[in-house]
Amino acid sequence: MKRKTICAGLLAHVDAGKTTLSESMLHQTGRIKKAGRVDHKDAFLDTHELEKERGITIFSKQAVLATGETDLFLLDTPGHVDFSAEMERTLQVLDYAVLVISGTDGVQGHTLTLWKLLERYQLPVFLFVNKMDQPGTDRDALLYNLGGRLSDAVMDFSGKLKDEGFCGEMLENLAVLSEETLEEYMETGTLAFSSVRRLIFERKLFPVFFGSALRETGVEDLLVGLDRLTCMRDYPDTFGARVFKIGRDDKGNRLTYLKVTGGRLRVKMPLLYRTVPLSGEEGQEEESREEKIDQIRIYSGAKYETREEIFAGMVCAVTGLSGTFPGQGLGADEGSPEPVLAPVLDYHMQLPSDVNPHVMFHRLLELQEEDPSLHIRWEGKTGEIHVMLMGAVQTEILRSVIWERFHTAVDFGAGQVVYKETIAGPVEGVGHFEPLRHYAEVHLLLEPGERGSGIQVFTACSEDVLDRNWQRLILTHLLEKEHVGVLTGAAVTDIQITLLTGKAHLKHTEGGDFRQATYRAVRQGLRKARSVLLEPYYEFTLMLPADCLGRAMTDVQRMQGSFRDPEQDGEYSVLKGMAPVEKMRDYFGDFSSYTRGMGRFFCSLSGYYPCKDQEEIVRQTGYDPEADLANPTGSVFCAHGAGIQIPWYQVEEYMHLPGIAADPGMEEAEGEASSGFASGASFEAGSRPARGAVVDEDELLQIFERTYGPVRRRVPMEHKRVVTAPKDSEWKPAKRKGPVKEYLLVDGYNIIFAWKELKELAGKDIKAAQGRLMDILSDFQGSRGMTLILVFDAYKVEGHREEVLRYHNIHVVYTKEAETADQYIEKTVHQLGKGNAVTVATSDGLEQIIILGQGARRLSAAGLLEEVQLEREQVLERIREERRSTKTSLSEKMKEVWRTEE
Repeated sequence: MKRKTICAGLLAHVDAGKTTLSESMLHQTGRIKKAGRVDHKDAFLDTHELEKERGITIFSKQAVLATGETDLFLLDTPGHVDFSAEMERTLQVLDYAVLVISGTDGVQGHTLTLWKLLERYQLPVFLFVNKMDQPGTDRDALLYNLGGRLSDAVMDFSGKLKDEGFCGEMLENLAVLSEETLEEYMETGTLAFSSVRRLIFERKLFPVFFGSALRETGVEDLLVGLDRLTCMRDYPDTFGARVFKIGRDDKGNRLTYLKVTGGRLRVKMPLLYRTVPLSGEEGQEEESREEKIDQIRIYSGAKYETREEIFAGMVCAVTGLSGTFPGQGLGADEGSPEPVLAPVLDYHMQLPSDVNPHVMFHRLLELQEEDPSLHIRWEGKTGEIHVMLMGAVQTEILRSVIWERFHTAVDFGAGQVVYKETIAGPVEGVGHFEPLRHYAEVHLLLEPGERGSGIQVFTACSEDVLDRNWQRLILTHLLEKEHVGVLTGAAVTDIQITLLTGKAHLKHTEGGDFRQATYRAVRQGLRKARSVLLEPYYEFTLMLPADCLGRAMTDVQRMQGSFRDPEQDGEYSVLKGMAPVEKMRDYFGDFSSYTRGMGRFFCSLSGYYPCKDQEEIVRQTGYDPEADLANPTGSVFCAHGAGIQIPWYQVEEYMHLPGIAADPGMEEAEGEASSGFASGASFEAGSRPARGAVVDEDELLQIFERTYGPVRRRVPMEHKRVVTAPKDSEWKPAKRKGPVKEYLLVDGYNIIFAWKELKELAGKDIKAAQGRLMDILSDFQGSRGMTLILVFDAYKVEGHREEVLRYHNIHVVYTKEAETADQYIEKTVHQLGKGNAVTVATSDGLEQIIILGQGARRLSAAGLLEEVQLEREQVLERIREERRSTKTSLSEKMKEVWRTEE
């Protein structure tokens, strides 16, 4: 049998025993003679002196081991929250992940962060619950905890991987996880290992193994699981590779760590790739570079062996490449998306008086090349070097690395929190760039995005208005730069930007013109919008003596945090909640003091939330958006043969294309009116194109918001930046064949708000309105015979999972938490649009644009009502006709009977 190659990563909350597990796995597979220990400073994979000194994993490491028929490339990742970026970069090359959880602590805050990242990258997961040898651990309670906090698809596999297969209750539980396995079980009475592998690969099953890494119990079960329950991806023959780390060996040679994702890699093989400028200064362009691979190294800990050639699925380090960077794709590989976890603290680096800061800055760029999360930044106004980091521990590590590498003793000032900005409601931004012999105009719709979504770009512009090449260029410019807000000059995030329209000149437009117009359109929109300052929050868990609980609750409230009801764990109280990083980052010292060293403090980054001290922070920052010449808010127009600067609040008066608010066919969308307009400016925030009946929804919108919370619309468009899951799978959906099917998707609440009968009913009972709409559509489907899918928003219902119900002859969908009906319909149209006749019933203007863009038919709420009424009349007419026909036929039969009797 051909051996398979799997790349698996170890992930864990700090102190869960991840490094100890890697030692045990290496020992049991014969890679090392004796398992090392963190406290003994002899762990095989903790090779750096800083790791041995501190007893934590700082840099990701690789080991190669064999288990059964599998060659396993094992990547050990850092567990400390300060080095999360290093961990996330490693995720981008994994086939499987092993999530280690402490049996004494259960699911912690950072564990949830890891779980969300694994979900984002769609990685199959094995779970190993460690430290089960310690008193107080309860297997059933832990399994229940995993099911409640992570997924209800977790299942205990300890000691259950037998050669004869699965049996009993476990077999039945596995069978119901998918339609395919249930059908296989009903036909054969058992399940093949290949079927269980598919469940794990598709993230429909998460095997759990219990044990103790220190005592090497349960580790063998995990190794057997990684051998028997994993499958090798189907890699293409064309060469591709993905870079996940840059490092240097003890001789200073530059190492590019990568995974081969297609074909094969050979020594002296030439590679053509594009580089990016390290300093990140604007105006610097990417350049193409062709270099040859000098050496291929397969590392295991600090040692390595060289190879002349390696194949798809293998992980290695290569020398000879001077311009690669983490996340880069080589050959046919498209590379990785930007990491989710980003630094939240900004430190001023203090240099010795005899050190030239310019020279040190360029030296530090070498470190940034190895760890892009450092974000080395030169402050031109002050001549200072700033570094963005995750926390205080990372500053100490960086200080040691700089001394070791450059023999320079640096220090850091007090770190400042890295704020971000977003907007509270939709707004149109216009940018125009027309100096002499140049021309470009761009209209953008800026809308609030989902929390943590970053910047997403779409287009709703027809190619008849603006050529596709220009549209792509505009979308590229939107993503190539970190746009800054107008409150503090902080980076903008959680915004969806839609290209509405634009204009070019056949003779005078160049690519750089659209760059200028695009940047100015973003800034002009931000200037008009109501901006919101965001700050990072910690998710914390405090385990402390019961007599200290009151003090802890008071401290959290003082820090403007929040917490859930306290829990009791033996003699200790457990307090969980969230608090701003600015308030809590120095809290550990106080906590340790008043708990007399008996408390335990866990925290992890939860994300960015609105800042409660926005006005004070903005005042202290003193940022003037009009004085920021690198980010202009106004536009350049041409008058009397020369370019003139027009301030942002007058751009609408000069622009060449009509804005969305000026179109009489538009209706105003939900959202808050923008603020901050100067005298004479005119704008309707958040206007949307209307193609169906115009309905006054204010009253019913208030009813809906009281029930489900504020309505937020995403605007997915034709072109967007997409984060894709690993695309190489041995299970691929079959292509549709056969006759065209007819589908009708209905935006439930949009129809309720638009139909007078349902609107009045919803004013009294929105559930009754839902039921009435379901009955009406059931009758309609019975007459038309299409597949009808009715979609209702449930995105504000905490913890709600996507629910699909069968109501008579129609399908009723309640979306999952954080997903709107718009999003679900967009996704479904994309899936069904090819080869099927798809119609979407809604009066949401922008939703109609995406429908038309994907080839589906749109039907307004008024149009659907008209068709329902017409169909109802036709059905009644058919019934009346059938009755007349039956009556006539019956009369003829009766006459025949009478004649016979006579």
